[in-house]
Amino acid sequence: MAITFRWTAKTRTGTLQQGEMSAETREEVILALRKQSLIPTIVSEKLSLDSQITFFSKRKKKIKERDIIVFTRQFANMYNAGIPIVQGLDILTKQTENPSLREVVGIIKNDVESGMTLAEAMKKHPKAFDDLYVNLVAAGEAGGVLDSVLQRLAVYIEKAMKLKKKIKGAMIYPSVVMSIAVLVVAIIMIFVIPIFAKIFGEMGVKLPIPTLIVIAISNFLAGFGGLILIAAMIASFVGFRMYRKTEGGRMETDKVLLKFPIIGELIRKVTVARFTRTLGTLITSGVPILDGLEICAKSAGNKVVEKVVYEVRREVTAGKTLAEPMM
Repeated sequence: MAITFRWTAKTRTGTLQQGEMSAETREEVILALRKQSLIPTIVSEKLSLDSQITFFSKRKKKIKERDIIVFTRQFANMYNAGIPIVQGLDILTKQTENPSLREVVGIIKNDVESGMTLAEAMKKHPKAFDDLYVNLVAAGEAGGVLDSVLQRLAVYIEKAMKLKKKIKGAMIYPSVVMSIAVLVVAIIMIFVIPIFAKIFGEMGVKLPIPTLIVIAISNFLAGFGGLILIAAMIASFVGFRMYRKTEGGRMETDKVLLKFPIIGELIRKVTVARFTRTLGTLITSGVPILDGLEICAKSAGNKVVEKVVYEVRREVTAGKTLAEPMM
C-alpha cells in the first residue's frame, strides 16, 4: 500500500527543495530522489489528521531523566556489542516506551542516516539532550570511545537525579512544618481569638496593647482581610515568577537566595557538587577544559554562579591555572 512521504533534499549547489512523494517504503523515496541528483536530508511519513492528533497528544508526555538514562544505557550496550549507530537507533525507536522520546529518537535516526553526526542530530532536540550530553557525545565520536562516554553519561544523569531527590527529601520536612504552623496560626486567629475577644468584651476587662493588636489582626483576617491577604500573596508570587524570568530579575533573585541562612548554604553546596561532577565528567571524556567550563556555566542553575564560572574561564583563557581564579 502506497504511503505519502514528505521530503527535504539538497541539490548539488546546496539549494534546499521540498515536496511529497507516494511510495511503499521510505527507502524507495530516498532512491528516487538520488536518481534525480538530489541529496535527501529528511524523509518522513506524512501524518493524517487522526495521526497528527495522536502524535500531539503523545508529545505532551514529558521526557524524564529516567527515560534518558534507560535510552543511554541501552544505546551504549548496543554500540559496545558492535551494532551500527543507525541500526541501534532503529531498535531503540521500537523499544522506547515514552512516545515523546520515541519520536525524537526516530528523527535522530533519520538525520544520522542522512549524513549528520550523532551529536549534530541530538543538538536539534535540547529538551531531551542538553549541551552537556551533546558535547560528550561529540567528544566520544571524535575519540572513538562513544560507548564509554555513554556509560559515563548514564552514571552522571543517575547521580544528578539522586541528588535532586535528596534535596527534595530534605525540603519536605521544613515545608510540612511551615505549612502546619501557618495553618494552625490561621485557625487560631480566625476562629479562636474572636471567641476570647467576645468573652473579654463581655467581662469589660481592660486589655493590654499587645492583646488588642492581636484581636485587631484577628478581626482583619476574619473579615475581607483574609481574602485580601491571599490575593496579595498570589499576586506577589506571580510577580516574582515574572520578574525572575527577566535577565536582571534572575540575577537579583539568585543573589538574594544565596544570602538566605539555610537555603543559601544548600544552594551553594548543590551548585558546587554539580559543577565538580559535570566538569570532571567532561574532562574525563575528552572535552577541552574551556569548553567544559562554558558548559558548566550554562548548567549551573544560578546566575551568580554562572557569572563566576565565566570569570574563571576568562582567567584560564588568559593563561592562569584553573585553581588560581578560584582562590
